[in-house]
Amino acid sequence: MSLQSPQFSIITPSLNQAAFLPALSASVLGQQGVSLQWIVIDGGSTDGSIEYFHQLDDARVRFTSEPDTGQSNALNKGIARASGDFIGWLNSDDVYAPGALASVAQAFDANPDKRWLVGRCNIIDARGAGIRKWLTAYKNHRLDNYRYDRLLMENTISQPAVFFRRSFAQSVGPLDEGLHFTMDYDLWLRMGKVQAPLILRQTLASFRVHGSSKTGRDKRRQFEEDFRVACRYIGARRWLRFRKRLQVEKIVWAYRILRLFGK
Repeated sequence: MSLQSPQFSIITPSLNQAAFLPALSASVLGQQGVSLQWIVIDGGSTDGSIEYFHQLDDARVRFTSEPDTGQSNALNKGIARASGDFIGWLNSDDVYAPGALASVAQAFDANPDKRWLVGRCNIIDARGAGIRKWLTAYKNHRLDNYRYDRLLMENTISQPAVFFRRSFAQSVGPLDEGLHFTMDYDLWLRMGKVQAPLILRQTLASFRVHGSSKTGRDKRRQFEEDFRVACRYIGARRWLRFRKRLQVEKIVWAYRILRLFGK
């Protein structure tokens, strides 16, 4: 593939996140050196989000607002409508780093056999300030030492910093719409069974943690779902199931302790 016109389809599921849309759109539409299709699937926002997207008046934006059955359903709709060579998934409260897509295109061009890529991702608060830098450092270390068996034990892949070829998405199948928290983890495990990702040691995105973010509200439910998803791929290996259960408990209690200290 020539780097003259790399084509990205970025999928954004959105529902009532108007406060974060200016930062989101600036980070997506400000990407340079690539051709872009931005598919926004809105679930019926009532906070001004629909009006915001309509006023963007940018030919690269494909905006739809209609009822859906959840985030995975919205993402599957978007992926089905994508026409780009590469697909990225960016939630409406997250942002891309400047130059991220051009770097991803170059990495794929240099590694034509690779079907998916994982980069680094910062964590930011509602105002966009960096937080939990210790967690970012930990995830970067684990990512630099990626192995599939380690991914089974702990998901240290940051969803906003993942990109994959559209043909690969078609071959591994859609997101599981029965999952509320860990549809991304299930997809990484399916992709990882086929091929290890290309690891790009560059910050590609920032994940935002704020009061209404889904992953910040109920860690027990989230990691119980994480355990069930991992067990799909662990199968009957009881020792790995036991190790995974221990890992889940460690993470849940670590977050509870952090919450006591306001972290």
